[in-house]
Amino acid sequence: MATLQLTQVYLEPRQKAALQRRAKAKGTKVAEEIRKAVDAYLAGVTAEELELLDAATRAAKLDLDQMATDLERVNRRVDAALAEMDRVRAESPVARYEVKR
Repeated sequence: MATLQLTQVYLEPRQKAALQRRAKAKGTKVAEEIRKAVDAYLAGVTAEELELLDAATRAAKLDLDQMATDLERVNRRVDAALAEMDRVRAESPVARYEVKR
C-alpha cells in the first residue's frame, strides 16, 4: 500500500455516523471509505452518476431475479413434458415391440 498522509477533515455528525455504518457493514474502516469517495470524486464520478448507477443496478437485479424465476418455471414445464413423453413412449406398442427383441 502507498504511504498515507494524515489529513484532518471535519464532518457533520450525520456524515460521520453514516460513514461508520457503511464501514461497519462493509468490514472496512472509515478512512478507507473516505479514500474511496475521494478517488471517485477525483475520477470525475458525480453523486448523481452514482445514484443513477445504483438505481440501474437495482433494476437489473430485479430483472435478473424475475428471469431466474421464469427460467425455473419453464424448466419445470419442460421436465413435465419430457416425463409425459417418456410415459407415452413406454405405453406405446412400438416401444413394447422394441423392448421384446
